[in-house]
Amino acid sequence: MSKTKSLLSAGLSLSFFTLCSRILGLVREMTKAAFLGTSKYADAFGIAFMIPNLLRRLFAENAISVAFIPTFKGYLEDGESDDGKKTIKEFLSATLTLITFLTTCVVLAGILLTPLIVKIFLDNSDSALLHETTILTRVMFPYLVVISIAAFFQGILNGVKIFSPSGFTPVLFNSIVIAATYILTPILTGSIEDSEIKAQMAARAMSIGVISGGCIQALFQLPFVLKTGWTFHFTTLKKAFTNPGTRQVMKLIVPTIIGMACYQLNDVVSTALAGKAGTGIVSSLQYSLRLQELILGIFAVSIGTVILPDLSGLAKKQLWEDFNKMLVQAAKIMALISIPITFLSLLCGEEIISLVYKSKKFSDESVRLTLVAFRMHIAGLFFIALNRIISPAFYAQGNTKSPTVAGIIGFAVNIALAFAVIILHNDGTGAGIALALSVASFTNTVALFVFLKKNQSLDVKSVTLGTIFYAVKLVVLSLIACVPAFFVRKAVLPIFEGHGRLLGYGLPFAITAICYGVVGVVLLVITKDEIVKVILRKVRK
Repeated sequence: MSKTKSLLSAGLSLSFFTLCSRILGLVREMTKAAFLGTSKYADAFGIAFMIPNLLRRLFAENAISVAFIPTFKGYLEDGESDDGKKTIKEFLSATLTLITFLTTCVVLAGILLTPLIVKIFLDNSDSALLHETTILTRVMFPYLVVISIAAFFQGILNGVKIFSPSGFTPVLFNSIVIAATYILTPILTGSIEDSEIKAQMAARAMSIGVISGGCIQALFQLPFVLKTGWTFHFTTLKKAFTNPGTRQVMKLIVPTIIGMACYQLNDVVSTALAGKAGTGIVSSLQYSLRLQELILGIFAVSIGTVILPDLSGLAKKQLWEDFNKMLVQAAKIMALISIPITFLSLLCGEEIISLVYKSKKFSDESVRLTLVAFRMHIAGLFFIALNRIISPAFYAQGNTKSPTVAGIIGFAVNIALAFAVIILHNDGTGAGIALALSVASFTNTVALFVFLKKNQSLDVKSVTLGTIFYAVKLVVLSLIACVPAFFVRKAVLPIFEGHGRLLGYGLPFAITAICYGVVGVVLLVITKDEIVKVILRKVRK
């Protein structure tokens, strides 16, 4: 019982820190919006940060979750003797050495090749922008080394079931980036009043915040790691490459990198296309995606994480009827949350973006660019959320191949559509690129359902039809709820116009959302929606 309570406590604290991190991530984007807007320096920072961050997601996080933790836990189960403990310490030392060596090599090569790399993402005619992006990229490239070491520390802690310190580090990171921007920008600009130079220095201040935040993420976890009793040190490269544990890690990680690479390359290619489509498009897409990620982080990730252990248990016992019911129920819960949010966001997108971002450098034009992208991104919210439910259904059965193939198909669709939009109809906004991502998410969902059909034990027809019919019902109800909300919004906007950001945008959005929500709840009660009862039971539990 105490073990269950301990795991529940760890899960709750991790969920809390994840939510805090998402919120602070949004605040970080709000800070960026205030200092950089959708200027060329916002694009420069976005591209410069994306490059090492992409490598972090692809190698550091992937290596730790897929390869290091399973190998480390395997050693822990066999490591009670003195020889076993010695073997574990050798494995940890070899892993630390390998991570540090490989990431340092990548960083040195990246810094050397930065001028060539940034040309992939930007219009070569703007030499000043290329120069500034090169500087910012070189400042932030070492982030890959420190964040990889931080991921290594996280792997050790998670391996011994300590989650809170690692869960708190993203909160620290975002706080440091925000603080660095506000503190260092005035220092770097001095008495200069030129708005362009201020934006340039703000981008550099944020870059310093990124590398500082990465260092703090690693240093903060180190005392907790040492407290576990597991020590490590740098060893020779020969021992690092020949250690059986590190070789097992490499063996496990290589197959998954292909699937992960396809998923992450979506960002790379989309950013490259956006960078060449016009000034402000890269940053507007990033602002839009941050809002979408916050919404997903609040409910989709949590629900997907919660049902995975239950699905795994049912699959192991081969209780396919219960597995089927849980999958249908989870998909409907996702629909009940994401579809109404989608319609409310389409109705009040301008108020949401203005409330969150509009200040200083984030002008009316910045709102327009971000709104165009946000409407296209939010259209795919339901499919992205549904993917977070269907993918665990495969993982629960030990099938990682099908989600990977579905991801590759989605990637191909996204890139093909994004290229077609830029070549055939570049309207100076990120609408086409954002729409391509939403269509790709839909394609990914369809592919997952097709692959799910291969499992003869599951009633895939009931899962598919149940999800479709329920989604259609919610689309109809959401449209009905939008009608009174539309007129309420139209009436209250002029009343609060010109009363500042919070009152001018926040109150109209809140009043419209309340009207929309009340009508929606009444419609769900009238239609005797059973999923509402299920959610209430789960919330109480």
